[in-house]
Amino acid sequence: MADFAKQLMLFVMDEKCYANYFVDFDFFDADCMKALISKGLGFGIIAGSVLVKVPQITKILKNKSGQGINLFSVCLDLLAITIHMSYSFVSGFPFSAWGDTSFLALQTALIAVLVLFYGGSASGAVAFGGVYSAIAYVLMGGLTPLKYLLIAQGLNIPILLLGKLSQAYTNYRNGSTGQLSAVTCFMLLAGALARIFTSIQETGDQMMILTYGCSSF
Repeated sequence: MADFAKQLMLFVMDEKCYANYFVDFDFFDADCMKALISKGLGFGIIAGSVLVKVPQITKILKNKSGQGINLFSVCLDLLAITIHMSYSFVSGFPFSAWGDTSFLALQTALIAVLVLFYGGSASGAVAFGGVYSAIAYVLMGGLTPLKYLLIAQGLNIPILLLGKLSQAYTNYRNGSTGQLSAVTCFMLLAGALARIFTSIQETGDQMMILTYGCSSF
């Protein structure tokens, strides 16, 4: 039982912090405290990401319409998420540092499929799902070298900004946000801001930190 408890604790902290807390009873180590907070935030973000775009999906399904949602912006968002997920996975970063992107990718892909479907292109929706699955496999299945994923990760910043500008233009042109969900937008902003801290703590990867910084705008 003691070994199981230790393994459970080592899932959220390293050996040094485990020794500090449970051997030396030093509960005020600043580095361990920050690392523990980061892990907690990371897993909290992952848990929240399971439902973060559900309000958006529900709104589309309820109204049977993707009106007001810029498909180009959704595709750019999905591309940025997928690149980030692939780069993090292949780099071997802790799941707590990027796991939310896997759920965001699935939900964003579903939004794109629904926009196509309710836009009158059922065949396009099916084709989109197939093409995206193939791209995700190529990026994450060991077929794409890390150096190319690093380059792609660097392109994420302009991709994210272009996607946000495209959606902003659509909102301006339509005079409303259409089927966009304010709840989803707020949750994404909160997650991006929290991810800046967890990225600094868990990976130290400057590209990841910059990407989350840009996605919070």
